[in-house]
Amino acid sequence: MRPRKTGSRPTDAEIEILNVLWKTGPATVRFVHEEVSKAKPSQYTTTLKLMQIMTGKGLLDRDDSERSHVYRPAVPQEHAQWQMAADLMERAFSGSLRSLVVGALGGRRATKKELAELRALIDEHENDDNGATGRKGKTR
Repeated sequence: MRPRKTGSRPTDAEIEILNVLWKTGPATVRFVHEEVSKAKPSQYTTTLKLMQIMTGKGLLDRDDSERSHVYRPAVPQEHAQWQMAADLMERAFSGSLRSLVVGALGGRRATKKELAELRALIDEHENDDNGATGRKGKTR
């Protein structure tokens, strides 16, 4: 068996497959193919080949104990999203978190709920950086 590659960035087609599996859980190639084909028609063999490549890249795990192989994501969705965001930030925004956020906010109008969630995340990160202290250096 070939060793797995690590740190491989998923292609758009691979992200579509990962999204199906993150949403539904472990599934056969046939199921994934039917789901992906709803948005963009493709051949079953194309989906199969992509999933085999993804297994080699370490993006998917395959259970071949049954006649129909069952695939599952090898990494949690949140972890993969963090990696892709960090990669995008480095490649497209010269490593600038500020530029990435400005770009994301400029792409479409954020809802009040999304902005409130972003403020809460920023507060949470400030608190994490301050260790046992809260915002503005006050003790919790």
